Amino acid sequence: MAAASTGFPVWCISCVLVSLLAHVATSAAEGNSSLTCVDGIYEHGGGICCLCGAGQYLKEHCTTSEQYGECELCTRNTYRSLPNSLDSCEPCTSCSQPNANLVVKQACTSAIDAKCQCKKDHYCSSGTETCIICNPCKECPKGIKVACTSNNNTVCNEIEGKPHIGLIMGIVAILVIGLGLLALFYIRKRYQRRHQIPSVPSAADPEMQHLAAPVVDLQPHLSDIADIIGWRDMQVVALRSRMENATIESCRLDHPHNSQEQTLQLLQIWVESQGNEASRILIQSLQNSSRRGKAEKVKDILSRS
Repeated sequence: MAAASTGFPVWCISCVLVSLLAHVATSAAEGNSSLTCVDGIYEHGGGICCLCGAGQYLKEHCTTSEQYGECELCTRNTYRSLPNSLDSCEPCTSCSQPNANLVVKQACTSAIDAKCQCKKDHYCSSGTETCIICNPCKECPKGIKVACTSNNNTVCNEIEGKPHIGLIMGIVAILVIGLGLLALFYIRKRYQRRHQIPSVPSAADPEMQHLAAPVVDLQPHLSDIADIIGWRDMQVVALRSRMENATIESCRLDHPHNSQEQTLQLLQIWVESQGNEASRILIQSLQNSSRRGKAEKVKDILSRS
């Protein structure tokens, strides 16, 4: 009786142990199955392969479904931050570009890219997490209002008296402009006086009454007078008499390359415009334009008539 009472508990304990062992074995099998591709899978050649982990790249695809192929660690200065089936790693970001003013904030590893930051006394104005170029912080001779940060330039104290400086500069600018205008006006007036063509005195002027040149009809002597005066000086005489440029130009175009005929035609028109006092006015005009030698020759011709 005693043996029967002790056998029952042993049998029960044995059954419980067998059940537990079976459950543990099943759980272990399921666990091993779920841990086969811990980083995910990808399709290749009609089968399924496990992705290589972060910091690795795929060298050879798997030959058995749901198994890893040949994965290798990224080489120096390269990385892969995510599980992948790619055949190479990405190059790490460089913080040593010329004139970029960057330093390494976080070194590159096989699974994490490098992070850069501005070096001391520099800031990034791009407003983004990744900065390409850093600029030097502004220097403040009168003191700093807001210090320079990695993303913002220095704000300097306002310079006292700045409005007064602006006012002084404005006054100086006005004075310079005013003096420049006065100088321009003076130069223009001087130029006009130098190049002004004095008017030819009329026959009624007292000075004309005392000229030694006689009042003579010039028509018979036009050819001889034209030879003495010449085209250039005849133009001066015509301009002093306020003759229009168009009339002078017309004479030149009527006889191209023949200055004698040009002079004769212009002299004829000029004599007709001056009337009976043409001889006196012609001599006076030549004298006033520093052509005294030609004026004397014309007087000689007229005195012989």
